[in-house]
Amino acid sequence: MSEKNSTYYKRGVSYSKSDIHEAISGLDKGLYPNAFCKILPDIAAGDPQYCNVVHADTAGTKTSLAYLYWKETGDLSVWEGIVQDAIVMNLDDMACSGFINDIMLSSTVGRNKHLIPKEVITRIIRSGFEFIEKMKQFDISLFHAGGETADVGDIVRTVDVGYTAFGRLDRGRVINNAIRSGDLIVGLASYGQASYEDDYNGGMGSNGLTSARHDVFHHSYREKYPETFDPATEKELVYSGSRKVDETIAIGDVSISLGKLVLSPTRTYLPIIKPIIESHHDKISGLIHCTGGAQTKVLHFLDEPAHVIKDDLFPIPPLFSLIQEESGSSRKEMYPIFNMGHRMEIYVKTESVARSIIELSQSFDVDARIIGRVEAADRSMVTIEDTEGSYSFD
Repeated sequence: MSEKNSTYYKRGVSYSKSDIHEAISGLDKGLYPNAFCKILPDIAAGDPQYCNVVHADTAGTKTSLAYLYWKETGDLSVWEGIVQDAIVMNLDDMACSGFINDIMLSSTVGRNKHLIPKEVITRIIRSGFEFIEKMKQFDISLFHAGGETADVGDIVRTVDVGYTAFGRLDRGRVINNAIRSGDLIVGLASYGQASYEDDYNGGMGSNGLTSARHDVFHHSYREKYPETFDPATEKELVYSGSRKVDETIAIGDVSISLGKLVLSPTRTYLPIIKPIIESHHDKISGLIHCTGGAQTKVLHFLDEPAHVIKDDLFPIPPLFSLIQEESGSSRKEMYPIFNMGHRMEIYVKTESVARSIIELSQSFDVDARIIGRVEAADRSMVTIEDTEGSYSFD
């Protein structure tokens, strides 16, 4: 099935972002064209030994589900997770280029004042500062530079939460992806409960929410919360699932509502990635944050043809099994949209380095494993093998 025939595309979302990639093709890619983020000269101080990154991201349509869940339950805590989503989507992208400390953050929040009251905005604004304080435990310095909060109900249906981040780094510490045949791939789990997390994390991240919330949750929300979806979307694709957000599911000895399972805050890997980079900088071939494009993301960062083979993935977490069951999607449809169990990939040259990274990650209660390898090829492609079959993407 082509992307344009997929349900995801018909809901107004593209996992490949082909239009965007076409729009930016030919534009300057910065000092290190194959780095995960666009890297600029040191505009801040003019030092030729240093470089800068300016990065921006949002929590995406996850805010629509947070709004629905808050209206159904009155639970304001979901907004804390939304702020973490927006911040982490910046930080973990930047970490893939080597920027792991001394990062400035500025927020941009647009709300529909008729629907988003003061107590929600207060929780959103304060949560950013609380996340910064939490990261200090891991010697990660983040600085909040303020931001803009605007009432823009004419263009925002509920609320949009975004952050812009700035970092400065010695050019010798930049990670410029150079993924090659012979590399091993270490995956860091997106689900479970890290030692620095307060609750079980379903592993959702901030990608695929348009699909997840409409495929999983009950059609009654379609009539009750029309402000949470695009009215141009075909009616049968809006909240077409069978589940309620306050319905609970047991995962091991944890009981969690389905709403909170899908709304699990995007896990930051920064407490793990920072010591990995400090110890193994020269032994890392690449770092890939499996966001838009999910398990096919690496295809954008191969500077020479290679075959990326992922044949020992984590077991599919309960959240993604639920989404597949409710949507009726195939595994091949799922892998380019959802991380399916790991959201960070580290490409390394030797098994000894891979084992060291795995041990370090597990010391934070984040499971890790060698999920695959890279082989020589005439063209770039990703092959994923799981218990149900083999799937190729190029």
